Amino acid sequence: MAKGGIIGWLKRQWPTMPTREEMEQNKYLAPIAHRFGRSELWRFTRRSVPRGVALGLFAGFIIPVGQIFLAAFLALPLRANVPVAALLTFLTNPFTLPFWLLLANRLGAFVLRVDSATTGFANEQLASGRWAEFGWFQLLEGVGVTAFGFIVLALLSAAIGYFLSGLVWRLLVGRKWTRRPARRKVLRHPA
Repeated sequence: MAKGGIIGWLKRQWPTMPTREEMEQNKYLAPIAHRFGRSELWRFTRRSVPRGVALGLFAGFIIPVGQIFLAAFLALPLRANVPVAALLTFLTNPFTLPFWLLLANRLGAFVLRVDSATTGFANEQLASGRWAEFGWFQLLEGVGVTAFGFIVLALLSAAIGYFLSGLVWRLLVGRKWTRRPARRKVLRHPA
């Protein structure tokens, strides 16, 4: 990263990202604004970043609206990184929603073992065009399977994101530590 590190890069990529001071002065957050001012919620550490990744992915899949607020409020008691949590909620957006709906439906059907024998009547009614005989139960069954799939996606993606971001963090820090002695030798003994 060039000058400014991760925060500088985030500000260049997402110029409207609220700062800690702006969140403290927000009139809607006034009752809990002092809690958003805690510096541990804005630091990029080996513990706060994986927590932020997990919360952002969880909030992104668990509710369709207000994901950033959910991620930010969950970050408070869990001491997760607020910018990372808010940024990862954008994984689910209007452009990617059809893909996630299809994946959640298939995942929910797989986990619940819903197959064509279970939904045979509904599929027949939809294929034949007889909408009058298509009941609300069959419609709600499809919605329920998809909702269950989103719950599974939220839990799986949060767990996988937590462990992967922890591993990546460990690898990046390990690489920095292996480069440090080489830098010191070069500075001490210029050729």
